[in-house]
Amino acid sequence: MEEYTSEQVARACVDAAIDKKAIEPVIIDVRGKCDYADFLVVCSGRSDRHVDGIATGIDTDVVDMRQCISNEGLANGQWVLLDYADVVVHVFNGHKRNEYDIEGLWKDAPRLHVDIPADLRMTDEIYDEPSF
Repeated sequence: MEEYTSEQVARACVDAAIDKKAIEPVIIDVRGKCDYADFLVVCSGRSDRHVDGIATGIDTDVVDMRQCISNEGLANGQWVLLDYADVVVHVFNGHKRNEYDIEGLWKDAPRLHVDIPADLRMTDEIYDEPSF
């Protein structure tokens, strides 16, 4: 297996998330700030099924780059965590992203630039209580 940097893996995770129409994917650079990862990827889905589809899509797309060593939450679709050793991916159902506020916990950590299509930008209804 070819060696990929943690940044390449994080960007591939975001690309896969965007392919699955994930809302507002973010890459947080935590290198030197924590000991369990170099990058955190955070994104949202619009429903339980969407969250599961995003997580599955990410894992399918990056399996040739890095094996997922652990995953949590696939059964409930509210918050899925994918652990690729130096890249940890959080896929939230919209309202759960706000509740857990991973981005707020790392507000002082830099973000890598991500080109997000306009239709995948965060809107207020993403954070409202789900109506589905």
